[in-house]
Amino acid sequence: MRTWFGLFPNGLSVRAYKVWRRNWDVYQTTWQINFLPPILEPVFYLLAFGAGLGTLVRVVHFQGAALSYVAFIAPGLIAITIMQNAFFENTYSSFVRMYYQKTYDALLVTPLVLEEIIVGEMLWGATKSLLAGGLMLGVVAAFGVLSWPDSAAILPLSLLGGAAFGASAMCFTAIIPRIEVFNLPIFLFVTPMFLFSGTFFPLDALPQWAQWLALALPLTHLTNLVRAASLSHWDLVQTVVGVAYLVVFTTVCFPLAIVLMRRRLVK
Repeated sequence: MRTWFGLFPNGLSVRAYKVWRRNWDVYQTTWQINFLPPILEPVFYLLAFGAGLGTLVRVVHFQGAALSYVAFIAPGLIAITIMQNAFFENTYSSFVRMYYQKTYDALLVTPLVLEEIIVGEMLWGATKSLLAGGLMLGVVAAFGVLSWPDSAAILPLSLLGGAAFGASAMCFTAIIPRIEVFNLPIFLFVTPMFLFSGTFFPLDALPQWAQWLALALPLTHLTNLVRAASLSHWDLVQTVVGVAYLVVFTTVCFPLAIVLMRRRLVK
């Protein structure tokens, strides 16, 4: 692919895989550290909310079904993990590789072009979400709150969600001047989604205007899809809208990230 409406003026090839492979090789050297958070985090959340808050909120009514609170929040926790792994990988980790470690400079002296580096970075962010989503799936399954085989759909949803949040994260990385400024997108973008995307309570508990606002957040749609897979409770309209939203969101953020990163790095 030599050009796509001018998006890849320097060309783009499967060499982007080399960037992905480089990050994978580094990941393997520290897998013990990277392995623990996706394993322990859901356990802590499920124990805290299930054994703690779950004793106060015993039943949640969701789409006409009565669920235990643990069964309700477990899919939300999986969706949050998918979001966080891609977002933090393509913000903090990508910024460190770009600015402090000078990894991008080293890669550019190889046959790789800038566009391939950025694409490889975003692919790696999506992969981190897939790995974390798979680990979360195994841990949550041990609590007996997932419906099979539909819950297996969480794996491709992890990849789709990772692509969406990885691409949006790279857009922030392209415009953030210093690493400490990442507090702003986390506070203004990630935290509202964490709280108001139907992860910890049903959206119908919110005022009508807040429900409409929540539908503008990508995590809301990812949470709906993961919960549908977890409970084997598919709504055709909600599923189509959710998948379409994430695909469009990724399709917009992916090229935007490349344009913004090129503007930042090419002097």
